[in-house]
Amino acid sequence: MKVGVREGVTSNAFSIDVEEHFQVAALASRITKSNWGEHPSRVERNTDRCLEMLAAASARGTFFVLGWVAKRCPNLVRRIAEAGHEIASHGMEHDRVNALGPGRFSADVGEARKLLQDLSGDSVIGYRAPSFSLNPEMSWAYRALIEAGYRYSSSVYPVSHDHYGCPSAPRRAFRPLADSDFVELPLSTARLAGRTLPASGGGYFRFFPYSMSRTLLRRASAERSQGGIFYMHPWEIDPEQPKVADLPLRSRFRHYVNLRRTEERLRALFSDFSWDRMDRVFALELAKPADLPVFAGADAT
Repeated sequence: MKVGVREGVTSNAFSIDVEEHFQVAALASRITKSNWGEHPSRVERNTDRCLEMLAAASARGTFFVLGWVAKRCPNLVRRIAEAGHEIASHGMEHDRVNALGPGRFSADVGEARKLLQDLSGDSVIGYRAPSFSLNPEMSWAYRALIEAGYRYSSSVYPVSHDHYGCPSAPRRAFRPLADSDFVELPLSTARLAGRTLPASGGGYFRFFPYSMSRTLLRRASAERSQGGIFYMHPWEIDPEQPKVADLPLRSRFRHYVNLRRTEERLRALFSDFSWDRMDRVFALELAKPADLPVFAGADAT
């Protein structure tokens, strides 16, 4: 029997960060933005495969599409929307929020939302920061998202990590600004042996045995009494992608570990859990944001 269903409604959100295999932070030491165009595009075929798997499982999800990809693959955005999935924003060029700063970030998220809405014909209300680089102290970034027309973010990961994470952030949905109904939907975590562990997929899904990922996601949903959030990238089901030479050991491991096992594990995930779009799984939180707690960083006003 599938787990993760709350009052007959699917309570787990499946999300895909739609970006090329060469745009990830783990490869940034060898591939710069200036030479992205020199690398073969594989995002369209990989995302189409994700669409096929979701359709076979009668599941829906939220696709956080990078604007750079949307410009080059406009029909892909249309296919995702036509299949009944939610289109959301991953920004324009995979820049970390703090690297952009207030002015450039505002322009970035505004341009991405307009582009995705024009292509999909749907309202875009969700945003995910590249590399989970948004944290509750960045009130200026949340205000920029509100001004651009977004209603929620799923950018905060309440874990300790050398590249991202905000371990002090709430593990349930919260409002990052006291004077706004904007909602942050943090990535799922679970408590185990006195530690907070990641339970939202990504590289951990490829590294952990599937049984552990399943246990963590079940615990995460039960502990926070809200839908779990799973995320992946299209390149994670592409073991034949070109390998980048001379990567640091940690980066090579993070990007390439167990790529050949991802599809099999996803099929098990679709069998063991029920999945839907972010905006439907968290419809109650988005409809009644005043009921959510406020967690604002030190510079929030």
